[in-house]
Amino acid sequence: MNYKHALGRSELSWIAGQAMTERGLEPEFSMAALQELRAITHAGQDPDPRVVDMTDWLWCSIDNDDSRDLDQLTVAQKQADGHTKVYVAVADVDVLVPKGSALDAHAKHNTTSVYTSTRIFPMLPERLCTDLTSLNPDQERLAVVVEMWINAHAEVTHSQLYRAKVHNKAKLAYDAVSDWIEGDAVLPEPAQRVLGMDEQLRLQDAVAQSLRTRRHAQGSLEFETLQPHAVFDGERVVAIRQQVQNRARQLIEEFMIAANTCTAQFLADHGHASLRRVVRSPERWQRIVAVAATYDEHLPAEPDSRALEAFLAKRRKVDPVRFPDLSLVIVKLMGSGEYVVEYRNSEAIGHFGLSVRDYTHSTAPNRRYPDLVTQRMLKSVLMAEPAPYSSAELEALALHCTQQEDAARKVERRMRKSESALMLAGHIGHVFEAVVTGKTPSGTWVRVFSPPVEGMLTSYTSDHEVGEFLRVKLTHTNVERGFIDFAAVH
Repeated sequence: MNYKHALGRSELSWIAGQAMTERGLEPEFSMAALQELRAITHAGQDPDPRVVDMTDWLWCSIDNDDSRDLDQLTVAQKQADGHTKVYVAVADVDVLVPKGSALDAHAKHNTTSVYTSTRIFPMLPERLCTDLTSLNPDQERLAVVVEMWINAHAEVTHSQLYRAKVHNKAKLAYDAVSDWIEGDAVLPEPAQRVLGMDEQLRLQDAVAQSLRTRRHAQGSLEFETLQPHAVFDGERVVAIRQQVQNRARQLIEEFMIAANTCTAQFLADHGHASLRRVVRSPERWQRIVAVAATYDEHLPAEPDSRALEAFLAKRRKVDPVRFPDLSLVIVKLMGSGEYVVEYRNSEAIGHFGLSVRDYTHSTAPNRRYPDLVTQRMLKSVLMAEPAPYSSAELEALALHCTQQEDAARKVERRMRKSESALMLAGHIGHVFEAVVTGKTPSGTWVRVFSPPVEGMLTSYTSDHEVGEFLRVKLTHTNVERGFIDFAAVH
C-alpha cells in the first residue's frame, strides 16, 4: 500500500488486518464457518423443563455506547432478611456454537474478539455475537444464570447456577447510566420506558458499591491505565478520547467479579477441573517495594495486596496526573494474567490483583473463548452430562488462550499508536504539555495530556527524569508503524 498519500480510516483498517496476521490471528472467517453460519436460522431454543422462565424479570444490559455483542444481563431483588439477591444472566453461546464446529474452530484459534477504532475482529460472526447469541432488547434468549445472595456486609453467602430463558427489558450505556446515578442527567430513555427500572438501577448501584468497598478493603488493587481510542468523522480522526471509569462501569465490574468467583466455586464444588484466570503473587515484589520507596512509602518484605492497594490509593489522591504512569509501572512488575487449569483438590493460585482465591472467566462467551469453554463445563454439570473437555485438552487450552490473548492485546496497542499517529499527522511543529513516563536504553518516553497520546523524546534526554513535566514539540509521525516523535522545548 502506498502511504505517501493521506491516510484515513480505511487504510487503518487494512493495517489492523495486517497486524492480526502478523500476530498469528485470523482476521477472516473460513468458508466452512460461514457455511455453518448460513445454516443457523434462529436463536437457540431448548424445551428442557429444567430451563427456568425468567422472561418477565426486570433484566437490563449496561455496556459501551456502541456495543452490540451483549453477553450479560443483571437484575437485583431486596429480601426481607436484609440480603439482596443479584442475578447475572450470561448468554448461552454454546447452544449455537457446539464444540468441534467450524465456528468453534475459529473462536478457538483467536480466543478473543479484537477491538480497534476502525475495525472489530469478532471472535464469532456478527450475525451470532450481535444478534442470535446476543442478549438483545426485546428478544427471548437462553442464558446461564448466576444467582448470588449478598448480605449487609457485602459478603456472598450463597450462590447457585441454572439455565434460564431471559428477556432484556432495557439496553443501556455506561456513561448515560452513570450520569443519571451521579445526578447529572435524566434517566436514560430506554429505562424510562420500563416501570420500576429506576429503582432497579439504584438497588444494583448500591449493592455494587458495597461490594467494591469490601473488595478494596481486602486488598483488591485499583489501577488507572490509559487506553485512548480514536473518534472518526468519516475517514478522518477528529479526536483521541480516554475511557473514563464511572459508577455504571463499576456496577458491571463488581457483579462480573462476583459471578466469576461463584462460577469457579461451583465447578470446584461439583468436582470438576476449571480454566481459571490467575495473577500470581508478584515475583518482582522487591522491585515494587523499591518503587514505593521512591515516594517515601514502606511496603512489607513479602507480597501484600492490602498494603499495595493502600499505597496506590494514596498516590491516586496525592498525584492524580501521574497516577496512570505509576499504575502502568506496577502492572508490569506484577506480571500478566494467565489461564491455568485447577483441579478439585489443588491449591488455588488465586488472582493477586483482585485479591480472590477462586476466579474464572465466564461472563463474556460471545467475545472470549475461555468463557465459552467454562460455559460448556457448567452446562455439562447442569444437564448431568459428561465433561466436554479432558484434563489434557484444558491444559492445552490454558496455554493457547494465554498466548493468543497476549497477541490480541499487542494488536490493539499497536493500533492505538497508529490511530494516535494519524490524529497528530497534521500537527507537526505544534507544542504540547507532557510528562516523562519512562526511560530505557533505547530512549525516553513522554505522555501528552491533550490529546492523550504517548511518544518518544528524540532530543537529548539525559537531564529529563520520570515524572517531570515539560513542553514538547511534535517532530515526526509514522502511521504505518505507529511512531510519534517529540523534541523537548527548552
